[in-house]
Amino acid sequence: MAYRLLGSVHEADDAVQETWLRLQRSDVSAIDNLPAWLTTVVSRICLDQLRVRTARREDLDAEPGDLADHAGSDPADEAERADAVGQALMVVLDSLVPAERLAFCLHDLFGLSFDEIAPTLGRSSTACRQLASRARRRIRGQGEDVEVDRVRQREVVDAFLDASKNGRFDRLMELLHPDAVVAADAAAVAMGGPPPRLSGAREVAEFWNGRAKAARPADLDGFAAAMWSLRGEVKVVFAFTVEDGLVREIEILAGDLDRLDVHGRKVRSR
Repeated sequence: MAYRLLGSVHEADDAVQETWLRLQRSDVSAIDNLPAWLTTVVSRICLDQLRVRTARREDLDAEPGDLADHAGSDPADEAERADAVGQALMVVLDSLVPAERLAFCLHDLFGLSFDEIAPTLGRSSTACRQLASRARRRIRGQGEDVEVDRVRQREVVDAFLDASKNGRFDRLMELLHPDAVVAADAAAVAMGGPPPRLSGAREVAEFWNGRAKAARPADLDGFAAAMWSLRGEVKVVFAFTVEDGLVREIEILAGDLDRLDVHGRKVRSR
């Protein structure tokens, strides 16, 4: 699993060693499902390594070993891809943002459900599904479509934030999917934010109407988001899932933000 996530034998070995050390320091009797625990820990370690790699912009050489001679010819055949990750796929995987790579590998190569992947990424299962879908399109040779998706998603999110800040309720309704939801983690709820879940475009629009005045545009795992900071420290991140040009889900995240790859984004004033 570590090798498929990282594409480097040496880095994968480091990730496994670190996982083993964490297991030795843990109370094994308190772990209900050891395979699931190991999967989560090694995935988070790999995610951290991928984010460091992205920040350094290093070109790591893939070391596919005996996998190199079995690259699948049908990119739609996920089962064969799981057994046939060659150099070409490793190169494509290196082009994905870390969260996309993790969501794709854990779901398409190892068969984990998006509900199982969500805690590792600190995202909802819906957001993880979208990340995997973007990765899948790029691997199938549609990388340009993914870039178009990023641009469109940013336009929708920026328009939503503008409408929220200026109290434009009708515009918010136009930008929201009819089945839009807001999902807040426990830390955000404890800070006096929204209830754990809001459902439906009208309920979501009523909550956001005039509310985003202190939110700053941001990028989260390579996609448009927003964040709220206090004295330079990020306190809350707003992760947007956009489908068909409409906001489908907004996650309000305040817990364990160190695991998220979030960066503030400067925009020109309109």
